[in-house]
Amino acid sequence: MSDFTSAPVALSLNCGQGAKPRHPESPNVMGRYRVRVATGSFAFSGSTNQVQLWLVGQRAEAELGLQLRPTRGQMEDFEVDVSEDLGPLRFVKLRKIHLLLKDAWFCNHITVWVSEKSMEEAKEIVFPCYKWVQGDAIICLPEATAWMMGNDVQDLFQKHREEELEERRRLYRWATWKKGLPLSIDATSEKDLPLDVRFHENKKSDFEGTLIAGMMKIILKRIYTLLNSWNSLEDFDQIFWFSKSTLAKKVRQSWKDDDFFGYQFLNGVNPTLLRRSTSLPNRLVIPKEAEGLQVQLERKLQEGCLFEADFSLLDGIQPNVIQGKKQYLAAPLVMFKMEPDGKLLPMVIQLQPPCSSSPVPPLFLPSDPSLTWLLAKAWVKNSDFQLHELQAHLLKTHLMAEVFAVATMRCLSGMHPIFKLLIPHLRYTLEINTRARTKLISDGGIFDQVVNTGGGGHLEVLRRATACLTYRSLCPPDDLADRGLLGIPSALYVHDALRLWDIISRYVNGIVHLHYSGDKVVQSDLELQSWCSEITEIGLCGAQDRGFPVSFQSRADLCHFLTMCIFTCTVQHTGINQGQIDWYAWVPNAPCTMRQPPPTTKDVTLEMVMATLPNVQQACLQMTIAWHLGRFQPDMVPLGQHKEEYFSGSGPKAVLSHFLEELDTLEKEIVARNKNLDLPYEYLQPSRIENSITI
Repeated sequence: MSDFTSAPVALSLNCGQGAKPRHPESPNVMGRYRVRVATGSFAFSGSTNQVQLWLVGQRAEAELGLQLRPTRGQMEDFEVDVSEDLGPLRFVKLRKIHLLLKDAWFCNHITVWVSEKSMEEAKEIVFPCYKWVQGDAIICLPEATAWMMGNDVQDLFQKHREEELEERRRLYRWATWKKGLPLSIDATSEKDLPLDVRFHENKKSDFEGTLIAGMMKIILKRIYTLLNSWNSLEDFDQIFWFSKSTLAKKVRQSWKDDDFFGYQFLNGVNPTLLRRSTSLPNRLVIPKEAEGLQVQLERKLQEGCLFEADFSLLDGIQPNVIQGKKQYLAAPLVMFKMEPDGKLLPMVIQLQPPCSSSPVPPLFLPSDPSLTWLLAKAWVKNSDFQLHELQAHLLKTHLMAEVFAVATMRCLSGMHPIFKLLIPHLRYTLEINTRARTKLISDGGIFDQVVNTGGGGHLEVLRRATACLTYRSLCPPDDLADRGLLGIPSALYVHDALRLWDIISRYVNGIVHLHYSGDKVVQSDLELQSWCSEITEIGLCGAQDRGFPVSFQSRADLCHFLTMCIFTCTVQHTGINQGQIDWYAWVPNAPCTMRQPPPTTKDVTLEMVMATLPNVQQACLQMTIAWHLGRFQPDMVPLGQHKEEYFSGSGPKAVLSHFLEELDTLEKEIVARNKNLDLPYEYLQPSRIENSITI
């Protein structure tokens, strides 16, 4: 917080009863106060309405009677003498008064310096707000010290907490968007959301402006190409322009290479599916004439370097129909081998699981004709596109973060230390998810227009993915161990994710141990226990059978869960979102839909390949959406660098400072490592990790 000796705007005062302008010789002065009101700096933060203030102490309160008009980006100071003994300050109360226009005001915080002698010896007390002040009601801002029900020995804040949570439960209601999925916020559009969780004007303008710019690109590309259909893979170059990243250009050059194909399962946009094989999959039916393949697979299995990516979750999903034309889906299995140099190479691809009513599906091999093998890999990447966007991205980051956000607003008061810890990591999440439900995965939305799981299949994929979502799968130390990916030097995502998990864990432990002296304090925290059960039993519709807790019995339990929450909302989302602009811009590398059935023989022609890949319109839209979702956000807040100060005191500030130091150290290590790599892995550099899910 800025020192009060900086140069804010000074005010002339109109003091009401109980307080008066400070005067050196004022009689009967019990307390001298300097008050600073800080207003947000983004568009429309200020207000033409007048604001009235009260100071509320443990023994009395004083109406300041001030009628300031808060100005965007300004800190406005005034000094008052109070004739009553207020006792230790607990609240600042404020009311916005309007004459003709009800003009919302975004208040950052109010800071009060208290002194019985001089301002030079004043004690600073911060009252965080960081929300919109609307209407004419009186609002109470408690001091920044984190309080829990157990240590509020005089119940000074109990009424405030109860009223705050009652109002929050009215504003933040659960809703079932689609049966079988986690619950969501009750909002049919972003306009139904509480103003405090809406995009600020700068974010809204950028988000909507880039959508319009993206649609203009599609029109320009259609005019530029004058193509109605593709004749060769090189035809995609005619739309591969504007906003290309360096890595996207590398994808264009190398997408056909087997080692590049394998690299993407380790360090690409979806590193969540690959696992080390512990046996040959039952679905992999190897014909007698391919005994050599069987021997190779078993040898690699024994050596511990056989890996697999299984897309069985897509088996039986009804494919989309786009503009009257049926699209097609596969449910592939890919077996990989890890070479001594760390390269992951595909050994065999099976595009569909065996079915008793159909012939045994063919196995595609690197030794097949080049177009045959290329088409088989394209089918795999199309399936990976589906599970990346629906399971890894939408479900395991966006929808999970929404459950955390709604439960947090409903169960944890603003004074609670866990609310203060989590709230910076929930910024904009409710609005971006609401927009996704109305534009991206809605009826007639982007998925219905261009993705082969659209038209309802995407909802069934989400239901299946939800049914098998486990707590362990959201915790990298558990998930990566379960998938057998620990200790692989070329697995850069694994390395960086584990380092970041440990850093976040130490940060969480620091905050938790400041406020919880032992396990019994955790067990007796009713707000905290309610939050936990609200997430598992309500938001996740009873997920305790999949390992999610319904209560916390120890500080260790709490820290692990909070680390998962913050990691999900920051590191994991960044790791699987940013890469869209790199890996999806060259459409043949990860096609959003397939227009012909998967091949059942190895007789593949160029005409078959081009007829299968997305058409011109679909490809243009894929590129545009990938750019819109994966681009750098102008108002991006890096991990841990939020400006809001919800905590007070030296303890939490020291914990946050150490957190930032550790992130800076990791940043330097990753930058140094990447200088020696042909293909740098940059997604989990702390400076690129966003502090919450905002896109």
